[in-house]
Amino acid sequence: MATDATEQLVRLFAEESRVRAFAAVALGAGSAEQVARAAGLSTRDTALALLRLREQGVVAAGDDGELGVAYGLFKEYARGAARRESDVGAAGRPESGDRRADLVLRTFVRDGRLVRLPARWTRKKLVLRHIAEQTFEPGVEYPERTVNEKLRAWCEDSDAIDHVTLRRYLVDLHHLRRSEGIYRRLAEAAPDAAAGVADSA
Repeated sequence: MATDATEQLVRLFAEESRVRAFAAVALGAGSAEQVARAAGLSTRDTALALLRLREQGVVAAGDDGELGVAYGLFKEYARGAARRESDVGAAGRPESGDRRADLVLRTFVRDGRLVRLPARWTRKKLVLRHIAEQTFEPGVEYPERTVNEKLRAWCEDSDAIDHVTLRRYLVDLHHLRRSEGIYRRLAEAAPDAAAGVADSA
C-alpha cells in the first residue's frame, strides 16, 4: 500500500527536469547555474525544478547558500517505511491473547493479506473485525475510493473475494458506517465478532 511520502516522491520525480536537477545536486552542483549546466536544463526549467525540489524538502540550501540533498529527510522516510512494514507484519501475525482466535486469524490472514474468508460465520466475523481494526482509524472519514484502495490491498492474494464484497461485509456488520459516499469506522466494533469463535473453532 502506497504511503503519503511515497506518493509525494513519485509525483515529484515524475517530471524529468526535476530528476535531472536533483541528480545534479546529488553529484555536487551547488548553485542554480551549476545545476543548469550539469543537468542540461534552461535557466527557467532549472529554477522551476529547484523550486519544487526545495518546496518538497528534498533539496536544501546550507548557510553558505550551497545546494545539497536533504539526506535526513530520506532517512526519515526510510525509517517510516520500516515501521510500516513492521506494522503490516504484525497485522499478518495477530496476537489477541485468545489462542483459538489467533489460530483463526493466522489461518486466514497472512502477511497483512486475506487468504480467504472462513466458511463459518463466527470465524468470518472475527476476520472481518480484524481487517476493519487494522485498516481504518475510528472516527476518521474515508471517501469510497480510499476504502476501495485499502480493501483491494487485502484481496491481492485471494481469488475468492474482492474488495466490493469485503466492503459490503464491513458495512453490514457495522464496522463501517456509510453516508453519502463517506465511510467511517465506529469507535466500538460489533462485540459479537469474536464471541462465538470458541464455540465454533
